[in-house]
Amino acid sequence: SAAQTFEAVGLSQEFVDEYFTGTRSRLGGVGLDVIENENAARHASAYPTKAGTSLVHERLTSGGEYQWRRDGAPHLFNPETVFKLQHATRTRRYDIFREYTDLVDSQAEQLMTLRGLFSLGDHDVTPIALDDVEPVASIVKRFSSGAMSYGSISPEAHETLAIAMNRLGAKSNTGEGGEDVDRLIDPERRSAIKQVASGRFGVTSMYLTHADDIQIKMAQGAKPGEGGQLPPNKVYPWIARTRHATAGVGLISPPPHHDIYSIEDLKQLIFDLKRANPSARVHVKLVSQSGIGAVAAGVSKALADVILISGHDGGTGASPLNSLKHAGTPWELGLAEAQQTLIANDMRDRVVVQVDGQLKTGRDVLVAALLGAEEFGFATAPLVVSGCIMMRVCHLDTCPVGVATQNPELRERFSGTPEFVVNFFEFIAQQVRELLASLGLRSLDEAIGRVDLLNTDRAVSHWKTDGLDLTPILQSDSFDPKAPRKHARNQIHEIDEHFDRILLGQSASALASGERVEIARDIQNTERAVGTMLGHELTKAHGVNGLPADTIDVTLTGSAGQSLGAFMPSGITLRLIGDANDYVGKGLSGGTVIVRKHPDSTFPAEDNVIAGNVVGYGATSGSMFINGLVGERFFVRNSGATAVVEGVGDHALEYMTGGLAVILGSTGRNLGAGMSGGIAYVNGLSTELVNPDALSSGELALEPLGGADREILRDLLQRHVAETESELAQRLLSGGDAALDAFTKVTPRDYAAVLATRQSAVDAGVDPDGSETWLRIMEVTGG
Repeated sequence: SAAQTFEAVGLSQEFVDEYFTGTRSRLGGVGLDVIENENAARHASAYPTKAGTSLVHERLTSGGEYQWRRDGAPHLFNPETVFKLQHATRTRRYDIFREYTDLVDSQAEQLMTLRGLFSLGDHDVTPIALDDVEPVASIVKRFSSGAMSYGSISPEAHETLAIAMNRLGAKSNTGEGGEDVDRLIDPERRSAIKQVASGRFGVTSMYLTHADDIQIKMAQGAKPGEGGQLPPNKVYPWIARTRHATAGVGLISPPPHHDIYSIEDLKQLIFDLKRANPSARVHVKLVSQSGIGAVAAGVSKALADVILISGHDGGTGASPLNSLKHAGTPWELGLAEAQQTLIANDMRDRVVVQVDGQLKTGRDVLVAALLGAEEFGFATAPLVVSGCIMMRVCHLDTCPVGVATQNPELRERFSGTPEFVVNFFEFIAQQVRELLASLGLRSLDEAIGRVDLLNTDRAVSHWKTDGLDLTPILQSDSFDPKAPRKHARNQIHEIDEHFDRILLGQSASALASGERVEIARDIQNTERAVGTMLGHELTKAHGVNGLPADTIDVTLTGSAGQSLGAFMPSGITLRLIGDANDYVGKGLSGGTVIVRKHPDSTFPAEDNVIAGNVVGYGATSGSMFINGLVGERFFVRNSGATAVVEGVGDHALEYMTGGLAVILGSTGRNLGAGMSGGIAYVNGLSTELVNPDALSSGELALEPLGGADREILRDLLQRHVAETESELAQRLLSGGDAALDAFTKVTPRDYAAVLATRQSAVDAGVDPDGSETWLRIMEVTGG
């Protein structure tokens, strides 16, 4: 209530103060008189009259806010610009590409973008020869393709972008859906940027180890502040394998990262990811909005290597329509504010600033560079080059050109090639060169932060823009002229001081030859992400399968800091005698984490907290045995790990999609919210503590344990006793079947139906990943 999260763009301060008190409006703009005139014009269009006779039979215009219509609102991508762009890149005709960019740039000047209100250069500019400007091959290395997940777009489209960017020496982005293992290790098809989003789909040690850049998606330009969903009909078997999910079961990305509730939490995730791959740059993706400057400064202090400013007009076709038009602000505003704040706080040289959001032409790139960007992301335009015709059915799996679909028949219509995408980026770079030459600049590096080369004369030449004041975007006079305007020094991550350096030294023989080693050391709570860098080196040496269980056996005594065992792969057992902070086993990738109370402790383990919040977030495989209570959001988004724990806080098993959880003691409220996969055995579960929506809708089934369930539970209890000497687990084993009767099996309805359908196919000798089984899965899940 009264949070004032909205921002006005293009409304005069007088109007905002009168009618939207407290709302921020940085650029001024129209007042009540213009709004009155426009409303009167709309009314006249709705109720036209001629000589006093109402022409009610005349039809209203179609609008065209979300999709191009002949008589509707203008769009930068329309049939003419789409045709010219595709024709130019498919025939390698730079002259036609210039026709395309002329159309887009001239439309942008018609009040469709803020950058369209700028003109380039001034009277003192002396052009230079084009041959004196840095080459295309150098400029394209600053480009990246947008974060579009494997699952949201087809395998053909995803690989086409990756191949093209690798050929250019640029970077493609996996998006939030993970990356197939075969592509991870293929230098031609891999994506250099690995995204880590709130759903953590496919985020494993292997995935992170094979990244050049790791991008934390805090928000998305087309729908900032919202989560996402991949509907069941797009979760085909090959998508499910990559995302560590179940075919035919919908996947939800939570709105927030559940390990980020403060800037300190973000700093911890950056710390974790830097240990998961010390050589990779860590990005933080932000959406342009009021106050982004302070956020960017905080992100820089949190030791991010790259800050991405994403504009409000991101092209995600699966976004809610409301968000597409009314969330976020233009990247020109966010980029300018971030640049100014970073300069003012003497932090601009510590980070690379990247921008994306409907970049379409070389002029867009140059304006972004003049406002402070060093790298540039493109998403919609490369998809259009690859065949996209903006049908806006990306979420329906019905894309008619094979771009945003997993349907095998529709994918056959995909017409894009890496060569077309290469042509596009080389054309963009060539246009940038020409603009640099016209401004007397020899490289894009010389253009970064040169806001003095942007003029705003045309901003006041239109009757509707004469109230605009663009000077807040162009402020530079107040800064020290010697202050850095671009990246110049690397962040200090203190990689060599990490606790894992000791573990690496003691496990060298295991990493080299697979020899089993045992390590015992004391630990204190200043040591964070212990085991993560060790896991990274193991993955580098031994690949996706890691080493046999317990090859590296580490016993630590004391109190561990955050993220104990984060992203740890198979082959490492990390045993803690003591207690741990938040995020134990985050992203666990096959390893084993054991937390048990100290033998000298006199308190009962099942009544006391031994590990913090968000245990097992995004785990994909491996095991955890925790001899005590844990905090909130236990196993949120677990994809495949198994855990035994003696009690949990609120919101346990949230958004879980796979794996097995055994809860031996008390549970908090809201258990199983958004749970779409996996199984839980919960002792003494009260239905009042289960998410009421999931329970009332039948999405979660609660039932007694069957015979097979009892055997699985009994085996896990025995192992829990062996690993932790748990008194609670021993009592339950001693209680026999009567003790096991108190357990409830929690299973998502659709998940159970899909497993049963696949098993029926196997029993009948039918391919469980084949089309016949897929159709049956769609029937039972309503996909």
